[in-house]
Amino acid sequence: MKFRHVRAIAVFGIAIVALTGARGSGGGSCSGGSSSSSSSSSSGGSTSGGTDSTSGTSGSSSSSGGTTTTGGTSRDKAERDIRIDSCKLDSTGKNLVARLTVTNSGSLDQAYNITMKFNPAAGSSAVAAQARVSGLKVKAGASQQTEATTPYTGKGDGSEYKECVVSTASKSSL
Repeated sequence: MKFRHVRAIAVFGIAIVALTGARGSGGGSCSGGSSSSSSSSSSGGSTSGGTDSTSGTSGSSSSSGGTTTTGGTSRDKAERDIRIDSCKLDSTGKNLVARLTVTNSGSLDQAYNITMKFNPAAGSSAVAAQARVSGLKVKAGASQQTEATTPYTGKGDGSEYKECVVSTASKSSL
């Protein structure tokens, strides 16, 4: 393959990423790679370092395709700021953990509230679990890493869960 072909493919790939808004396609999801996330049906609530952990079976979620539109609601804009780095069962086997990076590219400091949903695989008897991050403060032009954690009450290795998605997200100026 000639160098010009490789260069053309690279330019095309960059154009696709730019046009689809790969940095934050509303309702982003993390699936594949880590198959060690799982379910929780207990309810709880602990707060530490801006992370509020809860779980439950409420609601359903769907992630949107790979496009981002300009304008939109505050929810859409907040979701675009969130990147899911990983979704998995922690090393103790007791918690589902979604590791997130929140990037505030705006000119004002923001506080983010995020609800993550851990979705079971099709045909699994497990129920969806939720984890929340409340009041995460991110300075203008900066990125902040955080974790959304919820207890795991399953008895397996967490493989009954295949993805986690941003269920809801909002931000407000500080």
